Amino acid sequence: MVHLLSVNVGLPRDVEWQGRLVNTAIWKMPVKGPCMVRRLNIDGDGQADRAGHGGEHRAVYVYQTDSYGYWEEQLGRHDFVHGQFGENFTLDGLPDAEVCIGDRYRIGEAIFEVSQPRVTCYRLGIRMGFPEMPALLVSHRRPGFYLRVLKEGKVQAGDEIEQVESAEERMTVADINDLLYKPGHPREHLERALRIPALSPGWRRSFQSLLAQSPKNGSSPGNVGLTGAEFIAPAWDGLRSFKVSSMTSESESVTSLELEPADGKRLPAFLPGQFIVLGFQPRKASLLLRSYSLSGSSNDRSYRVSIKRQDHGVAGAYVKDELGIGETVQASAPRGSFTLAEGATPLVFLSAGIGATPLLAMLHALAIDRSGREIWWLHGARNKREHPFADEVTGLLQLLPNARRLVCYSAPDPADKTGIDYDRRSRLDLAAVQSLRLPLDGDFYLCGPASFMDDLAAGIEKLGVERSRIHTETFGSGRSITPGIAASPGRQPHQPAGPPGAGAVISFARSGMRVAWNPKFDNLLELAEACDVPVRWSCRTGVCHTCETGLISGAVRYRPDPIDAAAAGNFLPCCSQPEGELVIDL
Repeated sequence: MVHLLSVNVGLPRDVEWQGRLVNTAIWKMPVKGPCMVRRLNIDGDGQADRAGHGGEHRAVYVYQTDSYGYWEEQLGRHDFVHGQFGENFTLDGLPDAEVCIGDRYRIGEAIFEVSQPRVTCYRLGIRMGFPEMPALLVSHRRPGFYLRVLKEGKVQAGDEIEQVESAEERMTVADINDLLYKPGHPREHLERALRIPALSPGWRRSFQSLLAQSPKNGSSPGNVGLTGAEFIAPAWDGLRSFKVSSMTSESESVTSLELEPADGKRLPAFLPGQFIVLGFQPRKASLLLRSYSLSGSSNDRSYRVSIKRQDHGVAGAYVKDELGIGETVQASAPRGSFTLAEGATPLVFLSAGIGATPLLAMLHALAIDRSGREIWWLHGARNKREHPFADEVTGLLQLLPNARRLVCYSAPDPADKTGIDYDRRSRLDLAAVQSLRLPLDGDFYLCGPASFMDDLAAGIEKLGVERSRIHTETFGSGRSITPGIAASPGRQPHQPAGPPGAGAVISFARSGMRVAWNPKFDNLLELAEACDVPVRWSCRTGVCHTCETGLISGAVRYRPDPIDAAAAGNFLPCCSQPEGELVIDL
């Protein structure tokens, strides 16, 4: 008979790590006596990052003592205590290779259902003092699993665990884990997994994405189950010459460029919301690389981008002061996964300032199709002088039968007219959003400054919008993404310390950095971090859901192989003598 050896709980706290504060509840401590298990959690327990932990299908995390023994041998350690792996229940049985998704168990007064394997985050590496630990749990097929609470009740250490129902589709926790993270993704296995009603929605969406990508026979390439979007290879590698055919002033600070291919060849279509990397060559400076969203409709003759002149912005100043019609710029092929989803769901577009550009391309596509979808256009600007595309958007909305708008001016000029130029005197914030009866079952697209999107995305989710339906895109250089780390003052990207490298040029397009490769770095992530270029820390662990976003393009384009967690810490490797120039969207 299997027993519950320990019930472990812990509340979020700040832990110092690498000079930063991490908010985490990974430290769990055993509880003496009965403990009440509720639908979403155990009394006395908490989660720091609700995006990755907690909720109905992740109410209770389970780990087993046979895995404790395995890791003690592998790591040469004998200092583990119950709760060491952040688990709520420590058991003396039910290994991942035997327990199936959908199995049901009675423990004490409560009844549970196995819902998914654990998606291990970087905090386990902090708890264990071993950063590679999250990836090792995946590659060694010992992730542990989550339980959904079917019947609330009290449990305590020593309770027997009784299996009350077996899943009809016998796929173990380890099998499900491998199906997502390991290469292959056989179609018949994906179909089996999707027949399991107990499988949590997040894992179900991942397998649906893989199945949609999978060929009818054999295995699917890549891993859209981790990215949420299929990787689409760029139409061309590197940069291609374009002529500036027109320049249009959209507002006091925004200029649109119409770009036509210098060779006269037809252009491939792009997906509304995608961006291109532009290369500018100022007369007295080195090549500038910047990413800009495509702001017009897709056609085979030209691409349109719209560029804001920022204070102290080198590229914007060049466009405003030096670039002229007929001059040549370099451009990459369109790329990016922030694109308009097909379907019939309502659409809500929220933007601030120049953040309207990718959403404007989406609006163009909808207007061309005369879409009957319910569409909301919400935009924030300071006043009419600083409101780009106002007339263009008005014209597009008039072509859409179910379109509505809300334009907010934070500081309108006396001549700006309410109801014509703008609708509300305020910032576009959660209060403005709450004043509308928005369709909470729709897809929400947000683009603007990071603070604008952080506040609105969190607020919209609290209103009841599913997280998977909130799509965001930050214009300009983003921020490092490591959930739970306390915000710290941002640092401008810079050349790495020490003697410069002599290898191929690495261009960080969003950050405007061009760095010669130096073999003292083990991989591109280390180089980016040395330059203070914003990156995703979790890419190192081998289990993040963002490792195949197609960030890298150029004359030499490297894309990570399908996830292999055994190669933990070695994602985005760069050989010591790459050829050409790597362009990275960071």
